[in-house]
Amino acid sequence: MDTQSNRKARGAFFTPAEISRYLAQWAIQSANDVVLEPSCGEASFLLAAGERLRALDARPLIWSSQLHGVEIHEDSAIAAQALLRDAGFDASVTVSDFFDFDDRQKFDAIVGNPPFVRYQQFSGAARTKSLEAALAQGVRLSGLASSWAGFVVKAAQHLSADGRLALVLPAELLSVSYAAEVRNFLLRRFARVRLIMFEQRVFPEVLEEVVLLLAEGTGGAQCFEVYQTRDAQSLKAVDLAHWTEHEPAEGEKWTPALVAKSAFATYREVAARYFEELGVWGRTYLGAVTGNNKYFTLTADDVRKNGLTQADVTAISPPGSRHMRGLTLTEAAWKELLRDGSRALLFYPGEKPSAAALRYIRAGEQANVSDAYKCRVRSPWWRVPLVEQPDLFLTYMNHDRPRLVTNTAKAQILNSIYGVRLMDGRRSIGRDLLPVATLNSVTLLGAEIVGRAYGGGLLKMEPREADLLPVPSLDHIKSVETELRAIKPQLAKHLRHGDVEAAVQSVDAILLAEVANSDLKALRAARDVLFQRRRARGKNGEDRRSS
Repeated sequence: MDTQSNRKARGAFFTPAEISRYLAQWAIQSANDVVLEPSCGEASFLLAAGERLRALDARPLIWSSQLHGVEIHEDSAIAAQALLRDAGFDASVTVSDFFDFDDRQKFDAIVGNPPFVRYQQFSGAARTKSLEAALAQGVRLSGLASSWAGFVVKAAQHLSADGRLALVLPAELLSVSYAAEVRNFLLRRFARVRLIMFEQRVFPEVLEEVVLLLAEGTGGAQCFEVYQTRDAQSLKAVDLAHWTEHEPAEGEKWTPALVAKSAFATYREVAARYFEELGVWGRTYLGAVTGNNKYFTLTADDVRKNGLTQADVTAISPPGSRHMRGLTLTEAAWKELLRDGSRALLFYPGEKPSAAALRYIRAGEQANVSDAYKCRVRSPWWRVPLVEQPDLFLTYMNHDRPRLVTNTAKAQILNSIYGVRLMDGRRSIGRDLLPVATLNSVTLLGAEIVGRAYGGGLLKMEPREADLLPVPSLDHIKSVETELRAIKPQLAKHLRHGDVEAAVQSVDAILLAEVANSDLKALRAARDVLFQRRRARGKNGEDRRSS
């Protein structure tokens, strides 16, 4: 039986009728068009395609040669055939993996909703087929690519020269690094590429945000076009819409298409003048992986109860990042976390563990902690491989903004947070002032552009994305060093009270003093558009979970 959990496992989420209808109507322009729905599920697009052909006066006798589906799951294929027959359409549905589908078959219109399986579950033969299909079209996908990426490239292979491709895709098309090759392919392969984006989530089953891809013709699109609409019901107005053109630089994300072109131009100009990438300042890296945080991270009470000595533990930033609210994690602040019961210590005995540490190690073995993957592949299993002690902490999963925090507590980090090790010649001023200087409107907007929106409305940055974060340049910070030092106490007070906006305005007044007020407003408005878009997704998810 094809349960919801089974569909989720293979990335199948069935499409709202309004979307199926719109994409079929756009893609099918002639009563003679031959249509394919890959991964057709329960044939929502084929049903819409049949209705479209019927409206265009296609003859019923040839529908069976015009409507084609491919579905890997046999029960779904049988259900699709039954639904199509009940609607009066004699379509051909092939039970097959789409990546095994005959490359020689061509279609005038391809419509559908590719399966979305993240790379962690997308493995083995299925992944190999996907990568090979993309490579056959000159697209070299990363090993981190989700299932939809190869699917898009394979679908394009089955189009006639003037064919139309209309797909529902994850919005990560715009932002994730592995999708850069897909973005480049779309502009290279098609004469015109359009994207429809939604302000609200349109799939009630999942947190994933989607876009509609409308691609047609052959070769050489200089730009892609974007239209933003409210929800699936408002697609009726798209034909009368004003589309916005965006011409991305090579390898650039498409996220800026969500903001006004003039604001993005201002962002580029100001960033080029006063900013540089965080990667210029230093190296960003992930914290240590324990294999079992519950065992290895300890409170002060845990240490006392187990009789551990000071030599058996080392100071860490506690798991998570909620405590990263200010500009600096001082030793006094770390001790306060410890007093409040935070897991601010890591079990990390020396070469000759104390008697208490040996007892704790034996207890871990009895509890099978040593059998966890990360533990059993290291020797000894109880020695967590620490990373270099960072100069700065950097949060990478955020509801509002990434936080740079100075590490004067000399604490180690786990993988719930990034570390930043600053370059020689930048370390002193960077530790003192980079967390202050990044509280500005350009960096906040840049975070939304280089990062990606995650389920629940979170903003996530991978290490390579964090390296691209625009931060004030060394020369610019030096030019206003006195003023930035003077406002540190004021900023700390704003942050303690949760007033980030006041902190940003104070820093903007110094760092961006030469930027026109109208441009500054445009930068803030652009960031707010992206921020509120993420926030709305998170709220929608909370509303559904509480209903």
